[in-house]
Amino acid sequence: MQGNRYLLTRTECNVMRGIAIIGIFLHNYCHWLRGIVKENEYQYFQNNVDGLERVLHNPDLYLPVHLLSFFGHYGVPVFLFLSAYGLVLKYESRPYLPKDNNWQSKSFWSDSVSFTRYHFLKLFKMMIVGFVAFTIIDYITPGPHHYKVLDIVAQLGMFNNVLPNPDRIIWPGPYWFFGLMLQLYIVYRLFLHHRHWAWTVAFMVVCTGIQLLCEPEGDALNRWRYNFIGGMLPFGAGILFARFGKDPQTKLWYWGTLIVAATLVYTQSNGYWNWFSVPFFVIMTCYGLVKVLPQFLLRPLEWMGGISAALFICHPITRKIFIPISRQGDVYTGLLLYIVASIALAWLFKELLKRIPNPKQ
Repeated sequence: MQGNRYLLTRTECNVMRGIAIIGIFLHNYCHWLRGIVKENEYQYFQNNVDGLERVLHNPDLYLPVHLLSFFGHYGVPVFLFLSAYGLVLKYESRPYLPKDNNWQSKSFWSDSVSFTRYHFLKLFKMMIVGFVAFTIIDYITPGPHHYKVLDIVAQLGMFNNVLPNPDRIIWPGPYWFFGLMLQLYIVYRLFLHHRHWAWTVAFMVVCTGIQLLCEPEGDALNRWRYNFIGGMLPFGAGILFARFGKDPQTKLWYWGTLIVAATLVYTQSNGYWNWFSVPFFVIMTCYGLVKVLPQFLLRPLEWMGGISAALFICHPITRKIFIPISRQGDVYTGLLLYIVASIALAWLFKELLKRIPNPKQ
């Protein structure tokens, strides 16, 4: 390992998770409301950017909702970054996995299968609890989703990202993240674990290049971004930060990083070619933010990071229940009830998940 592997402490990683999950679960409520600016997550729509500009120049009562809808989904690349960061610290600084990358070796393939199985089961443990609870609530509330057999099997197997029309078959929508993470775990183990940094950079460049060749509003870009191609930039950044990052430990650097990166998040969102770099600047914004936040804010955000997995799996349930209130005109009433209920349910889900045995590695 080169550099300082404690570029981010465990507490700071949890704080970043807390910030990320707040953005994700609020975005996944706000962007379903009528008249609210929509995000550019899987495709780039200039109309959405123009809509953001209109509400910024003529702000109304719902400006916070517009901003959460447009920017909140960028919590996903923060999670990808932290996942990769954690993988390097766990598997490259300690002898959890051998360094053998010989494709002819039986141990390489057996270790890769074991690694994939372990992480699949970790993801499955979270996913199945939320999926079962959601489908029950979905079918006893108005407007249930109509599943097909393949949709259910693909969700349980976490390969629904690769099927046609992922927008329509993945339900609840946020659960596309499980398939994405499984793909990135496999990519890491097969191609990036203990390999030269150029492998990671090459993957980042190639995957970004594939997306740049697509039409901004095209179906091809949408499909790529549901899969590891779309998540490779923040994931690769996490690997490189863990291996080579050095904490300058100066407030001036942190504040400069925060201000510059936050500015670039906004400016780079305004053009298709620039838009691909936004996840990186979001990560840098979060990094700078956790370094300058006062202690009284770090503690609640760290707690939110601790329930982030549970909150991720349960927030589609509470959204289904409370979003009709906001759609009927009481936007902030529904949103507040959703926030309170989601956090409370996440705490309960976290306690439930503790009682489910973890897979053995």
